[in-house]
Amino acid sequence: MFRIFVIAVLPLFFVFSSEIFTFLSGALCPSCNCESAKPLHRIPRPQLRPEFLALENGTDARLGCEDVGYKIHVFSREPLVVYFENFVSAREREHLLDISEKIYTPSTITHNGGQTSDRNTKVRDSEVALVPRTEGVRCIERRAREVQGWREEVWIERLRVQRYNPGGHYSHHFDWSSGRGGWGRVSSFMVWVHGEELEGGGTEFPRLELRGDKKKWCKFIECEDNLDGEDSKDKGVETAEDKKGAVFKVIPGNAVYWENFRSDGTGRGYNETWHAGLPVKKGVKVGLNIWSYGRID
Repeated sequence: MFRIFVIAVLPLFFVFSSEIFTFLSGALCPSCNCESAKPLHRIPRPQLRPEFLALENGTDARLGCEDVGYKIHVFSREPLVVYFENFVSAREREHLLDISEKIYTPSTITHNGGQTSDRNTKVRDSEVALVPRTEGVRCIERRAREVQGWREEVWIERLRVQRYNPGGHYSHHFDWSSGRGGWGRVSSFMVWVHGEELEGGGTEFPRLELRGDKKKWCKFIECEDNLDGEDSKDKGVETAEDKKGAVFKVIPGNAVYWENFRSDGTGRGYNETWHAGLPVKKGVKVGLNIWSYGRID
């Protein structure tokens, strides 16, 4: 009976093999670059909630924002990943630490596009502070919009300061969630606010490919040190030249920015943006999340 069933089904497999492959590809990897991906079905813009979004355009000339003089390094073009030196100043970092100190609460994990949440320290163990929109905070919001080219129908989410004590971590995850109906978290910044005398706690992107002048990146990402002055490759040690993925070091004032969705009209997220906050081994890490919500192109 089984042999008869296989013989009967086999011709159908050959006829519909491309459709089967497309279905399995989408089910197993919704962010993969499949040529047959369906165009994005866009719904009307969801209601914007001012308690979670900075809705004004950020061009208020009355803000006395300092020129921090940040420096840019492009890590990847597809997806776009940009590293910033001195994205926030020492004064801004001190201000963020001050306004967040008394308002930390345990971090949670959201589900169903933010509709539900729970606390699970095996996945995410940190404290979060939704900071008030002081002038200093609004200057950081404006800077985040400025480096993104003042995109239309994109808003900065209310800034959140995250504190990780020893053992604190956030397991691998995507920021982009579902991107339901063509609206979602289009981009992310991870800004390091505090981390002196810290061990561990780096931000890991295991699926990013390191290209270009790879040796210069050892200032910003974790690389294996040479042993006794000898070539690491001779010792069989993985170096920046052959390492897959990247772990960005915690350097206070610096930041990494990435875009979460492909700009091909499909609404698919980038698989390469899978990332984690690695466990803190010693010290305290404080980071600033800057997320942008809006229209997925």
